[in-house]
Amino acid sequence: MRTKHIIFFIALWLVNTNVFGQELLKLQDAINIALTNNYDIKLVKNDVEISKNNVNLGNAGILPAAVGSFSTGGSRQNTVQTQSTGTQRVTDGARSTNMSYGVGLDWTVFDGFKMFANLDRLKALEQQGQISLKSRILTTISDVINAYYTIAKQQQLVAASDSAMDISNLRMTIANNKLEIGKGSKLDVLAAQVDYNSDTSSYLQQKNLLGIYIVNLNQLLARDPKIKFTVQNQIDIDKNLVYTSLVEQSTALNPALQNAFINKKIADLNLKQVKADRYPQIRLNTGYEFNRSTSPTGFNTSFKANGLTYGLTASLNIFNGFLQKKNEQNAKVEINSSELNLNKVKQEVISQLATTYQNYSTYLELVKLERKNIEIAKQNLDITLEKYRLGSITPIILREAQKNAIDANSRYVEMQFQAKLAEIALKELSGTLNIQ
Repeated sequence: MRTKHIIFFIALWLVNTNVFGQELLKLQDAINIALTNNYDIKLVKNDVEISKNNVNLGNAGILPAAVGSFSTGGSRQNTVQTQSTGTQRVTDGARSTNMSYGVGLDWTVFDGFKMFANLDRLKALEQQGQISLKSRILTTISDVINAYYTIAKQQQLVAASDSAMDISNLRMTIANNKLEIGKGSKLDVLAAQVDYNSDTSSYLQQKNLLGIYIVNLNQLLARDPKIKFTVQNQIDIDKNLVYTSLVEQSTALNPALQNAFINKKIADLNLKQVKADRYPQIRLNTGYEFNRSTSPTGFNTSFKANGLTYGLTASLNIFNGFLQKKNEQNAKVEINSSELNLNKVKQEVISQLATTYQNYSTYLELVKLERKNIEIAKQNLDITLEKYRLGSITPIILREAQKNAIDANSRYVEMQFQAKLAEIALKELSGTLNIQ
């Protein structure tokens, strides 16, 4: 009866059943928590908000600037004035005052279209901010999914270690029973005890790792690291990824590639801004001013004036030591660098896709193979355990069968885990990782 119980327990963890009895955290719930709480995402969102606010006509220099001004002052002086007739006028404590205020409007109406290129540059920077946000979200969600399935894998390893302890405990019971009826030896009992202790040590180590992985996921979710939970043990793998489709999707959706495209666009706009310095700058200015001053000295003891002011100024850079030519050359070099970087990033993404897809395909085949090995190892353990109970085989053979079953399960879980990581990496590279 005990043997049947052990066999059933082995089957239980082989089919990836959750046996921990704690609160279950689903993957989508973990993703939603990360999207809401993660600090890195919040920081990037703030940067995006700033870049969005910067996209306006005023910041680009297209709108006029209005400035209000006010000034006032005065003095108290002893003065001596000599008139043309030779007579002198002496004034003690002569008090003078002055005050002026007004509103001025300054507007650049033409600057070689630099202002419009600047506006396009600001829009490109906003796009770049949105891409950075997407990249940060994809990376964070990828980290969350990896951490989630790391826990799923570890839960299965803990369950496997626990079942190994049960088998070793059963072996000790059988060894003790044999010793009591005179069909066993003290050496078999001691060997069974040593193996049981070894399995217990392994169980405690695996359980400790599980606790660490739970803390790591809580950190990604920006919540109390002491929160306890379990995850779904089942590691479902998307087995329908096609390499050519992933390459096509990455061209349009990969954040690194999108960012490289934007950098190329910004370099083109920078050249336009530099070339604009070849053209004249035309500015209009107008305003309203009021001036008032008083002074007991001079011909006018008081002065008042108010009214409109206006003007037009134009300037043209005729020669600046060949700096204009050099600036344009440098801007063209920056364009070339952005093109080279775009091609470099494209090659890196395609190479990463190729190697990751190779791993993905290999792990899928290994999952199939290790699944078969599990069934074989399980059958071997069932038969070996029964034979040991009947006394027809040595403890060493039972221990070997037990080890083979545990190792087969560990390899199967590991191959599932690695295949899942490869799947996540492919979707992140192609920009198709689902964050909903």
